[in-house]
Amino acid sequence: DDGGPGLYEPIHGSAPDIAGQDKANPLATILSVAMLLKYSLDEQEAAAAIEAAVQKTLAQGHRTVDIAQDGDTVLGCKAMGAKVLENFA
Repeated sequence: DDGGPGLYEPIHGSAPDIAGQDKANPLATILSVAMLLKYSLDEQEAAAAIEAAVQKTLAQGHRTVDIAQDGDTVLGCKAMGAKVLENFA
């Protein structure tokens, strides 16, 4: 850390081919917020809570279509975001 500003973004592009279809995976965006909290705002507890909510969601077997495997519960973007929020402690 050089004390300079940070840039936090998911690196996956804008995916115009799936725009408006509720197929995007929101986890990278959510985890980018955790990185902002951790590295720029020194909000370690808040960052850890977000990371834990994502981990709990994945441990429950919830996935978006791009990372789903047999036996997983496939959720759309909105439902995945809602599930992470539900698991946020």
